[in-house]
Amino acid sequence: MSTAAHAHEHHDDWVDAGARPASATRFLVPLGRAFFAVIFLKSAPNHFTPGYAAAAAQHGVPMASVLVPLSGVLALVGGLSVLLGYRARIGAWLLVLFLVPVTLMMHNFWAAPPQMAQMQQGMFLKNLAMLGGALMMTYFGAGPVSLDSRAGR
Repeated sequence: MSTAAHAHEHHDDWVDAGARPASATRFLVPLGRAFFAVIFLKSAPNHFTPGYAAAAAQHGVPMASVLVPLSGVLALVGGLSVLLGYRARIGAWLLVLFLVPVTLMMHNFWAAPPQMAQMQQGMFLKNLAMLGGALMMTYFGAGPVSLDSRAGR
């Protein structure tokens, strides 16, 4: 085997998580999905309250009485999809659709009053990290121990 082929073989082993032998560590994936999904599932019900729509309107969100509940649907459906590992790539895209406008509109630290800027920057960066996780899930899917893996997706 050539050196290039040998290096390629090791690279493929590193990249293709599905090539790993079954082990207890595969249960880390649904645990990670649960940890990732909990913030969306916990916050989703709040999006159906008048207070959330009013706060969003104060942040300049247009049609907040419609868009805030819609964002709650995205968070709830996307969060459940990721949690269960059912059509998780689609669920992750729903969370991306949720995170981009929420991050830009609600956590615009650059326009926040000085006493709020640091907190809003922290929330912005947290959302950016979650956006990164959601984007990775759109590529890699739910992983092992998921409804998608049982269905062969």
